[in-house]
Amino acid sequence: MRGDYQQLVDEVSATLGAPATLEDRDFALIAFGAHDSEGGIGELALDPVRTRSILQRRSTAAVRAWFEGFGIARAQAPLRIPPDPAAGVFMGRLCLPALHRGIVRGYVWLLDDGHLSDLELGGPGVPPDPRLAQAMETAARIGKLLAAEARADVELGELLRALLAGPPGGREAARAGLREALRQVADGPLAVVAVTPWSPDDGDGETSPAPNVPGVAAVCAVPSAAAAGRAGESGGGPPEATGRDLAALVRLRTAGALDPARTAGEQLLRAPRAAGNGTAAAAAAGAGTPGAAGAGTGPGGAAMTGAAGASDLRTGAAETVAGRPAAAGVSDPRRGLEELPAAWREARAAARAARAEPRLGPVAAWTEVGPYRLLTGLSGTGPDPAVRPLLERAHAELARTAEVFLDCAGQAGRAAQTLGIHRQTLYYRLSRVEQLTGLDLDAGEDRLLLHMALKAARLG
Repeated sequence: MRGDYQQLVDEVSATLGAPATLEDRDFALIAFGAHDSEGGIGELALDPVRTRSILQRRSTAAVRAWFEGFGIARAQAPLRIPPDPAAGVFMGRLCLPALHRGIVRGYVWLLDDGHLSDLELGGPGVPPDPRLAQAMETAARIGKLLAAEARADVELGELLRALLAGPPGGREAARAGLREALRQVADGPLAVVAVTPWSPDDGDGETSPAPNVPGVAAVCAVPSAAAAGRAGESGGGPPEATGRDLAALVRLRTAGALDPARTAGEQLLRAPRAAGNGTAAAAAAGAGTPGAAGAGTGPGGAAMTGAAGASDLRTGAAETVAGRPAAAGVSDPRRGLEELPAAWREARAAARAARAEPRLGPVAAWTEVGPYRLLTGLSGTGPDPAVRPLLERAHAELARTAEVFLDCAGQAGRAAQTLGIHRQTLYYRLSRVEQLTGLDLDAGEDRLLLHMALKAARLG
C-alpha cells in the first residue's frame, strides 16, 4: 500500500509541477515526491521545513498547531497557507485535504514560492483550475486508501485489545484472529510498548488510535488501571477507569534487541495524543514554539537519587503524576502471541514507573525499573496507614527529606549534602517523620515500609 501512496503523490507532483508531501492526520510522513524542471522548481525540495519533515518523519506539536490554525483539519477544498518566517515556515504551502466521505484523512502539501499563485482554488460559482481539480481527484483516492487502512488498523487493534485486556473467555478467539491477520509476524520476536496516558481520538470511529510508526504491527487504546495501581490486572473484571493507555505490538529484529520497541515508544510519545504532548512532553520531545518550526519537522544516565529525584512529592501524594508528560514502557521480548497479556502488564508497569521517576524515562524497559517491578504489581489499596500522614501536602518537605535519606542508604552526610541542609536539620526532620508515622528509622523493616510507601506514592 505504501507504493500506492508514492505513486499517487508523484501524480500530484506531476500535475501541479511542484514537490508534494503526504502526511496523515497526525502529521506522520507517508510519502514524498520531488519535481525537477528547467524553471528551478526542483530547488523547492530544499525547503528546510520539508527537509526536516522527510528526515525525521514527524511534525512537532507546535508546527501541527500552527498549520491546524488555518482550518486544515476540517477543510473540504484546497487551502493556501502563506509563508511565515517568524514561525519557521519560509515558503508558502498549498494544502490538498485527502478526503473520504467528507472526513479529512490526511494532507497533501505542495511547496509554493509563487508559481502556484495562478491556480484558481474555486468557490461559489467559480470552478477550480482543471489541474487543481485533477489533483484533488488524486487526493480523494489517497483519502480512500487512508480510510481503508485506518479501518483495518482499528479491526486489528480490537483483536489486540481483546487479547491483552478483554475477558479471559474471549482471549483464545482474539489470539486466533490476530494470528491470522499478522501471519508470520505472529511468531515473533515481539515486544509490547505501553504509552500512558493516551488521549482519546477526535471522535471519528474509523480512526486508527495511533499514527503510523515503523515496526508497529498493531495498536489499541486500553482503559487505564486505577491510579492506585491496577496495572497488573488480569482482565477478569473491569478496572477502575482513570483514562486510557496505548498498547503497541512491535516487531523485533532479534529476540535480544529491544531497539525497535524503544524507537517506537519514542515516536509514539511525539504523537499529539500522547497526553501532555502539547506542553511538557512536547518540550521533552524537542518541540519548540512556532517560531522554532524550522528546527522541527513541519509539514512537507546517572541515577537521580537526591532532591531532584524526590521533589515530585512536594505537591502531595494525590498529585504526584498529575501534569507530567506521557511516558512509555517496553516489555521483555516474546515469541508468539501466547504471553502477550503478561508482556502488556510488564510494558504498562514500566510506563507507569517511567512517568513516576523521570530518571527512568521517557522510555523504560521492564528490566530497568528495579523496585517498581514489585510496586506496580501491588493492588491499589492506597497508602499504608502509618505513612499516610506524611503524604499530606503540609508535610511534603518531610516526605522529600525521608525519601532522599533512604535513597542515600541512610547515610546522613550524603543526604544532608544532597538536600543542601545542615546535618542537624536533617536529624530534626527525620525525628518529625518518626513522630508523624510512628516508625523507627533505626529499624530495617520500618525503613523498608517507609521507602516502599514513598516510592509507591509516585505512581499515583
